[in-house]
Amino acid sequence: MSIRRLHTSQPDSFNFSDENLKWAQNQMKKYPTGRQASAVIPILWRAQEQEGWLSKPAIESVGELLDMPFIRVLEVASFYFMFQLAPVGSVAHIQVCGTLSCMICGAEDLISICKEVISEKPHEVSIDGKFSWEEVECLGACANAPMAQIGKDFYEDLTETSFRDILDKFSKGEVPTPGPQNGRYASEPLSGLTTLTEFNSGKYEANSSVSRALEYGDTIKRIQGNEVPILMAKKKSAKTSST
Repeated sequence: MSIRRLHTSQPDSFNFSDENLKWAQNQMKKYPTGRQASAVIPILWRAQEQEGWLSKPAIESVGELLDMPFIRVLEVASFYFMFQLAPVGSVAHIQVCGTLSCMICGAEDLISICKEVISEKPHEVSIDGKFSWEEVECLGACANAPMAQIGKDFYEDLTETSFRDILDKFSKGEVPTPGPQNGRYASEPLSGLTTLTEFNSGKYEANSSVSRALEYGDTIKRIQGNEVPILMAKKKSAKTSST
């Protein structure tokens, strides 16, 4: 793991939006009096969703809200790589898994593409401001290696071609379908199922994780703060067909 430090360039201040402040206060109510610090991770995440990354003023603001010393909040923010301590791309921050299974199956090729298309160094925003990237430790999708997490979604069974295509679609404002990129439904054997052959049976177009990602558009919500028109159209179409 790389050393994680606060970015050298910091904004002057941070303030939660009224909506996010209300949300954070409701999170604090889930814990007994005096235990509000237990809400630090979800509230830090909310701050990151609002700004795209965690600045020093944002971390200090969370500490003030939870009555925690700044250093305690910084310890949390700097420990988990889900938190970004530097500005990220306006469209997508790419987290490429570089641990054993993914490395054996081609993670180095994906990292090379990131260096070519985005930036030579991790945690640097691309020239067009749209992308940033980093190599991370195991994300737990070893059976679908190599893979990358983009926003809240997993993109699995990647090849150089499919990874370039995903980046190209994001660059054009599209949202690539997450999940396996080689036709697999989930993490079944590449040769096909040998047991539980009734699994899926064509009943569902995608596994539950992918279906939820398509329904809620989590990747884009986190990055842009809204839902993608295409996804909204799919929702409306599905509701219409079910009535």
